[in-house]
Amino acid sequence: MLLSAFRKKMEAARVSEPAIRAFERSYALLAQNETGLIPESSIQPAPDLPTLDAIAASITPDAALLGQSAVLKLNGGLGTGMGLARAKSLLPVHEGCSFLDLIVRQILHFRKSTGADLHFLLLNSFSTSADTHEALAMYPGLGAIELLQNKIPKVDARTLEPAEWPPDRELEWCPPGHGDLYPVLATGGVIDRLLDDGIRYVFVSNSDNLGATLDLGLLTWFAESGAPFLMEVTARTASDRKGGHLAQRDGRLLLRESAQCPKEDETAFQDIARHRYFNTNNLWLRLDRLRDALASAGGLLPLPLIRNRKTLDPRDPRSPAVYQLETAMGAAIECFADAAAVDVPRSRFVPVKSSGDLLALWSDAYEISADGRAFLVPECRGVPPHLELDDHYKLVEQLEVAIADGLPSLRNCRSLRVTGPVLFSGAVHFEGDVEIHNSSTTPCAIPAGTYRDQKLTLPS
Repeated sequence: MLLSAFRKKMEAARVSEPAIRAFERSYALLAQNETGLIPESSIQPAPDLPTLDAIAASITPDAALLGQSAVLKLNGGLGTGMGLARAKSLLPVHEGCSFLDLIVRQILHFRKSTGADLHFLLLNSFSTSADTHEALAMYPGLGAIELLQNKIPKVDARTLEPAEWPPDRELEWCPPGHGDLYPVLATGGVIDRLLDDGIRYVFVSNSDNLGATLDLGLLTWFAESGAPFLMEVTARTASDRKGGHLAQRDGRLLLRESAQCPKEDETAFQDIARHRYFNTNNLWLRLDRLRDALASAGGLLPLPLIRNRKTLDPRDPRSPAVYQLETAMGAAIECFADAAAVDVPRSRFVPVKSSGDLLALWSDAYEISADGRAFLVPECRGVPPHLELDDHYKLVEQLEVAIADGLPSLRNCRSLRVTGPVLFSGAVHFEGDVEIHNSSTTPCAIPAGTYRDQKLTLPS
């Protein structure tokens, strides 16, 4: 009875049938009190993996594969947590260029340098589609193919009925997580059309990760392996303790997110010596094998449920509790017995999830190449500076005020922790591990100079 109410609501909103069926599966798990938790006792650490460097030394890249390949960017996020109201990929990150500008630069450079017709796909949401189309209008001939992300209803945590919020009906809906990629590909013969266009391999990554570019050697290795699915992982560091990690269960690789870890297993989850690899969300898909897997599973992949409990109105803690039922794209690794993973350098993982990440990317710790890729400078030794900025810098506009006099140097910085309002400048250099603390409510300028392995209290 309850399922029919959800179906009716989704059909009225023109949600696709594969997305409805995926939601119904997740809802059934919720109704059975399936938490989606993966206990430590049920898994083993991931085995040693091949490295990208070893693959590059052993493989002869096959440029002919580029004509059978596509780059797909996940572009559905607004970056609301950073105060953005447009597609996050439109945020300027280098000399006035946005993430999207630099991604297009990567695609066009690849086409020009190889002569291959590399296809470009964007998975937009209804919130990012119009802005993205407007931004891409300046690139005639790009030929980007748009796919649209679905939306699903929030579930009232008390009644398990569709959540209702008359003041703002849009708040009754939520994104289904990036695991929605598979229902999108299963909708309306999308996979068949891509295969008919000669696209056999798809490289998927987040639009805010400028390190995630198509690697011809890795593409060749993936194609020759025959694997249906490949996940790029990289070594976890102390700053990655709370991020999802790779593991093994019953001989298959799996991905465990923090929301899937029982509370009593958090210590093991955060043990980076035991669980050494985390998912970069750079994935490689072989479309014919994915099509077959979808067909054999009744049109949807049985991805683990991620049950997120939130308030219906994120800005109102007194609003009713709801469940948002999500799935993770990388969790599909467990759906294939012969899925693979590869250990890649940290340079292929340059995400911007917070204002601290953005400050690091803007700083001299990174260089942007002519083909649109972001690289850590040699001084960073392959590990980006770990920045913890408190809520005075949570929004992009707040960060912009703090750097109005220039960006601090971070090229020799391992970590920076800032509490309280401060003002940076180009005359400030951070090296090693630095903490800055301002106990007052008035912004204080950091005096010019080099700060190495020290704690600075302002006003001084």
